[in-house]
Amino acid sequence: MPLETALLLLGAFAGAFVNGLTGFGTGLTALVFWLHAVPAVVAGPLVAACSVVAQVQALPGIWHALDWRRLAPFVIGGCLGVPVGTWLLPRLPVSTIKLGLGVLLIVYCSVMLLGRLRVVARESRALDGVIGLAGGVLGGIAGLSGVLPTIWASLRGWSKDERRAIFQGFNLSILGLALVSYAVSGLLDGRFAKAFLIALPATLVGSFAGQWLYRRLSDDTFTRVVLLVLLAAGVSLVVGNLG
Repeated sequence: MPLETALLLLGAFAGAFVNGLTGFGTGLTALVFWLHAVPAVVAGPLVAACSVVAQVQALPGIWHALDWRRLAPFVIGGCLGVPVGTWLLPRLPVSTIKLGLGVLLIVYCSVMLLGRLRVVARESRALDGVIGLAGGVLGGIAGLSGVLPTIWASLRGWSKDERRAIFQGFNLSILGLALVSYAVSGLLDGRFAKAFLIALPATLVGSFAGQWLYRRLSDDTFTRVVLLVLLAAGVSLVVGNLG
């Protein structure tokens, strides 16, 4: 159907562009379009698949900033959370999750943009693991694994490349595992395959365009872009569920 195809292409390009620009955000952006084109049980795996494609494409650009010791607690926690999220996917109302997440994003981003929240300076591997666990659950449910690690990393005072390395390393690991979980659960069916083949070219183009712009941003500008992307996603999630 022409409308569904157009929504899949628009969502794929927008999601991949934001992902290429920030290192996260495929689900936050693409789901605005995709949930009008395919069922939620197709949209979740599609987010994971397209995000993995975009992450792999962008990985060489941030490889130098990857700190595996710092990343490990996020990934370990996330790996534990993904199977839980996958199990919850058919059992939870996606609209409730989106509404709660949208409210959280609006509050957090508004406070951060107003400069009212201090940076957390102290390292805490235990908290990193908890954040990773929660992100993994969200990744299993709707491919939204990057939201909580993104918020947490933004509070740590890390550089642009250091933050992006966390976003990207975590998302690539967790959403790759989510894809395996989806496959084991039988969710990668013919409907998913058809949607993925339509979305793939736009994903590649959007990711390349986002990476090009990312390389031209300062640390401060990158921070504001991340917050604005999260804020816009929060507003869209709330409006979409209240409308």
